[in-house]
Amino acid sequence: MVNESQEPAWLQAERDYEDPLRERGTISELFEASAQRHLDSEAQLFKGGVYDRSIGHLLPDPAPGEYGSITYRLLRRIVRNLATGFREIGFEPDDRIGLYANTRMEWAQADFGLLAAGCVVTTIYTDSSVGQVEYLLSDPDASGVVVENEQLLEKVLTVEDELDLEGIVLVDEPEQEYSRDDLYTLADIYEIGEDAFDEDRYREWLADREPEDLASLVYTSGTTGQPKGVRLTHWNFRSNVHQIRRRAGPRDDPDRPAIDSDATSISFLPLAHVLERTVGSFNAYAAGVTVGYVESTDTIAEDFQKIQPTTAASVPRVYERIFDQMREQASESGLKQRIFDWALDVATEFQQAEEPSSTLRVKHSIADRLVYSSVKEQLGGNVEILISGGGSLSEDLCRLFNGMGVTVIEGYGLTETSPVVSANTPEDIRPGTLGVPVVGVEVAVDSTVVNTDEIDLRNPRSDVGELLVRGGNVTDGYWNRPGATDRAFTTEHPGENRGSATTAGVATDGRGKWFRTGDLIEQTPEGFLVFHERLKQILVPDTGKNVAPQPIEDHFSTNDRVEQVVIVGDRQKYIGALIVPNFESMRAWAETEGIDLPDDTREAVEDDRVEEWVGEAVAEVNDHLEKHEKIRGFALVGEEWTPENKMLTPSMKKVRKTILDAHQQELREIYGEDYRPRD
Repeated sequence: MVNESQEPAWLQAERDYEDPLRERGTISELFEASAQRHLDSEAQLFKGGVYDRSIGHLLPDPAPGEYGSITYRLLRRIVRNLATGFREIGFEPDDRIGLYANTRMEWAQADFGLLAAGCVVTTIYTDSSVGQVEYLLSDPDASGVVVENEQLLEKVLTVEDELDLEGIVLVDEPEQEYSRDDLYTLADIYEIGEDAFDEDRYREWLADREPEDLASLVYTSGTTGQPKGVRLTHWNFRSNVHQIRRRAGPRDDPDRPAIDSDATSISFLPLAHVLERTVGSFNAYAAGVTVGYVESTDTIAEDFQKIQPTTAASVPRVYERIFDQMREQASESGLKQRIFDWALDVATEFQQAEEPSSTLRVKHSIADRLVYSSVKEQLGGNVEILISGGGSLSEDLCRLFNGMGVTVIEGYGLTETSPVVSANTPEDIRPGTLGVPVVGVEVAVDSTVVNTDEIDLRNPRSDVGELLVRGGNVTDGYWNRPGATDRAFTTEHPGENRGSATTAGVATDGRGKWFRTGDLIEQTPEGFLVFHERLKQILVPDTGKNVAPQPIEDHFSTNDRVEQVVIVGDRQKYIGALIVPNFESMRAWAETEGIDLPDDTREAVEDDRVEEWVGEAVAEVNDHLEKHEKIRGFALVGEEWTPENKMLTPSMKKVRKTILDAHQQELREIYGEDYRPRD
């Protein structure tokens, strides 16, 4: 068990950290305090020529494709007037108001404005179907919605007869006239608020809200069943912000990367997702960061160059794409490929070395000039710290980035924990782990829920089982789901709590209940967490041995022949895989080999030579697996899994059930007549 006398200096520094921002209160008070401290600093960067913004007259007018900025002073004025305007049109404290827009500066402005007005923000992903939009507004009984544009407005109007909306606010200027009294633009709200704003009354609104008041309903991504609305209070968010600041905030060491008022972040994950909202918005604005918003997910590479961020939060899939682009550029010639492969080996060796030798340092310096520097330039040239969350990041990929001098720290969390439970720290990055719990969060491991004898542990002395969590950042349950809430918590302590050392000296909320994360987690004797799998995703083939698919899938993350993979085999005779090949690599290989493949990728993957080519990648991965984990059959899929075809969630998680349902024929190819569909 870890105790404080054995703790590293960086963890003790977290305990001793005195936050200049008062560690109690609401998100609205946090924003006001930070804005006051950074009035003339840049708050938001936005790209010209992208939107027909209804509040565009308040902003600078950058040339199309170029970035302009607003200060915290102007951002505060916008937030205050929006809050007042929302109140004036009838949005009352505790009213649930939907926020239905892409990630952009107005998302944050409306979010802070609604919270300051006392409203509860409920979030909606922009790729939601009409039926999902109806559910995400009707389930919380929303009385209003802020909608980005007319395209999304049409979905709302299609189902408005099933809703009880008192007001709809359109972020962009509409192209057509709407003859209705309950439809406003964001500029209308601003102007109504500007006319009615009274600072004393505004401050009374903020004072009337308590930290325990509901701030938001954040709906889970719905990988199984209907999304559940997670109840998150101001204190859930606020406590997590302070926990993040303890881990990633400024220190006396000027060389330590930190998220502070000197930082510039780039925002591109959905703000409807709790990771981006807490880390990329609430925490960023609390720290006085300059937040730059990308035009779209298609322009991320270009916008990195223009924003030149020092920090960003992302999901593993984005880091995999960055690596794929690096590898693709290196494949342009045999010499480039050899240099690239050598540089990757040097990066891995450098990251693993406790004290790099002088020879290794020279190699690293050469590799930096030849390869690593170009990677950093592609990220804008100023990146100091990147955060990976929302899924499992391959250990190999984490080693490569950090070995190249691009600091990537992986963390772990859930919507129900606001979200951060643990994270690596810049002083002690351990690829393949999720770091230790942040100060103020307690964790425990329940080993009774699954047979863990066959789990391949990082450390044989580790605890392994379902991770349980409690702390101020943890939800008290789900909206209108008492049964699901009861099932999600337990009052029983499962045994020795190795995570308790991470909370010493910092008060938690005192609740006796533990939240059941549903994740199979290993906790090492040093307190580091290692993700193995969602418990409900554990596969049990006919051998009876438990198999965690995620670690197997992670082995493919740096393979140039495989773009996506889902490991299968529950109740089957052996482990198999559904594989989406890397189509660009496939066609480049085919051209080199003089193979004429069909243009249609669905037809191309039926070629036996393609199957053999991918099979070599599978064999390479199998060399790293235990006998019961080895992939003994696979089928190729001719279409990439995306949020658009519903195979991925908006936060880029695989929707395994949907993938399996869509590929029954491929599963029969793997298992033949013995294939048994899941009930």
